[in-house]
Amino acid sequence: MPPVLSQSFFPANVVTLDNGLTIIHQHTPATPVTAVDVWVKAGTLAEPDEWSGMAHFLEHMIFKGTDQLPPGAFDLAIERRGGVTNAATSYDYAHYFITTAAQHLAETLPYLADLLLHAAIPDNEFGRERQVVLEEIHQAQDDPDWLTFQSLNEMVYQRHPYGRSILGTAETLLARSPAEMRQFHAHHYQPEKMTVVVVGDIAQDRAIDLVSETFQSFPVPTTCPLSIPEAEPPITTIRRQELYLPRLEQARLLMAWIGPGVDCQSQDLDEQLQAAFGLDILSVLLAEGRTSRLVRELREERHLVQAIGSSFSLQRESGLFTISAWLEPENLERVEAIICDRVSQLSATPISEAELSRCKRLLCNDYAFSTETPCQLAGLYGYYSILANPQMATSYPQRLQAIQATDLQRLANRYLSPYHYAATVGKPLL
Repeated sequence: MPPVLSQSFFPANVVTLDNGLTIIHQHTPATPVTAVDVWVKAGTLAEPDEWSGMAHFLEHMIFKGTDQLPPGAFDLAIERRGGVTNAATSYDYAHYFITTAAQHLAETLPYLADLLLHAAIPDNEFGRERQVVLEEIHQAQDDPDWLTFQSLNEMVYQRHPYGRSILGTAETLLARSPAEMRQFHAHHYQPEKMTVVVVGDIAQDRAIDLVSETFQSFPVPTTCPLSIPEAEPPITTIRRQELYLPRLEQARLLMAWIGPGVDCQSQDLDEQLQAAFGLDILSVLLAEGRTSRLVRELREERHLVQAIGSSFSLQRESGLFTISAWLEPENLERVEAIICDRVSQLSATPISEAELSRCKRLLCNDYAFSTETPCQLAGLYGYYSILANPQMATSYPQRLQAIQATDLQRLANRYLSPYHYAATVGKPLL
């Protein structure tokens, strides 16, 4: 098991510049590479309904260059120096990263800063790239697993943006213009909404100087239609939907419960995080590894499912606890009933110390494996900087160890009711 970190220990340094930009830096001299990961609070959550898909589409358009940087020049500059780059958009954020040899950071970072701060979003590229995103949407709609999960999200979040597809829809994308995207970019890609994480073989003073020099000339802020999410009411019944899908050989059963989010302004932040990490333990207890409860019973012993898994996804405004099973259609009703019964047992009977130790060991090991490289560390710090604060990233093992069986009982009773959940069933189209 990895060493338990004290809550006060954080190996990186956090600096906030006068313009509001946050810089997180950690010097890792043992590796001759440096990762830069830029996180922006401009994910799907920032979009009004009629602009659905704008954040993800903007991620594509960021790489179409600036007035000084033609399309493709950024990728070429990074690749010529042996580096890699990528980006992603989620509900709570968009982030962009490069990993390169430490000696090339001073040459490559200005390219990334120029793209993010001065995206041109040219009219001719806008139309072409929109076709690329529309094709992504079409491909997703041909994927039965994506369709079942998206349908589940929509049932869980009936008012909140978390229920929308990150890709948006063809209707909303076709209604948008380059001018509106420039408006969205100028409003959200501002220093107070951005965190630049630098991890690698570069000294702190040098890293801060480089970021300060390159992330300096932000766009002039503009007004923009804002998203004001409604609070999602609790699920008070069993919500159910059945889909009949082509290209599906086995049925899918997806079940979901709403869990805690993390509000960095809340007095209950520690309680929210402890609850979230406790739900991580419960997801491992139920369906991670051959000795987990549902895998052992439903797959190994009764042979009622081909596969089953569980996870808890931590998000800013509301987490999502899911159980997913792949099985024959005739076993759907029976398997759902067994899952509900086993979920009910979680609040009725404390788990054993042996089970609790196994779950903590697996999660701590997963955490250790996810913090081995500069790129992984930069991603971890950026993720927690968006959700709450970066210092929380290294408190995970310690917080896990503090959770007891009685805590898990309370969490199961609060969040995992066998009578209040959403279920999407995907069946093969005959």
